Amino acid sequence: MKGVWFSMFFLAIVPFVFAQTSASEENEMTQMKPALIVIDIQNRYLPMMEQDEKDFALRIINGAIWLFRQHDLPVIRVYHSDPQFGPKPGEEDFEFPSSVIVNDQDPKVIKNFPSAFKKTELENILKEKDANTVFLCGLSAVGCVLATYYGAMERDFDVFMVKNGIMSHNSEYTGFVRDITDAVTWKTLTFMLEHTQE
Repeated sequence: MKGVWFSMFFLAIVPFVFAQTSASEENEMTQMKPALIVIDIQNRYLPMMEQDEKDFALRIINGAIWLFRQHDLPVIRVYHSDPQFGPKPGEEDFEFPSSVIVNDQDPKVIKNFPSAFKKTELENILKEKDANTVFLCGLSAVGCVLATYYGAMERDFDVFMVKNGIMSHNSEYTGFVRDITDAVTWKTLTFMLEHTQE
């Protein structure tokens, strides 16, 4: 009787193991094609962020932009504008501070909702860039960055937070977001980008 039960168990488990192995091998064969999304670091919203967190995050964001450029990978700028309350394109409040090293060649997305994917061209831009993995930085960690993180997941992108490149009005809240998402350190980000071409 034991032999019969073992045979039944073996026959039941083998297809499952095979399916898991095949899926795992398929995932391993998919090459990471990353893009950096820089979210809402606009003059209107930056003063609302915690000062110590903001200063460090801006340095990390510039570092991430520089790193993506070194690997010839896309950097996408996202700007928030409320149809009623602004800020509106062309206004100083709408712009990123000049210290942030984005440039006019970086694709630009203007959104009216927390998620940068909702009713924008972001998904199409990522597909045009052949990106399957996104790294997020900017503000607010507890609002638009987090909404964009889940928007990316819903669209089957692999998604990571740049750990110290996100900020909010309260550093404890930012820490909570780091804890509940896949957040990568600068060292890990550097390693991942160095191995994208292998």
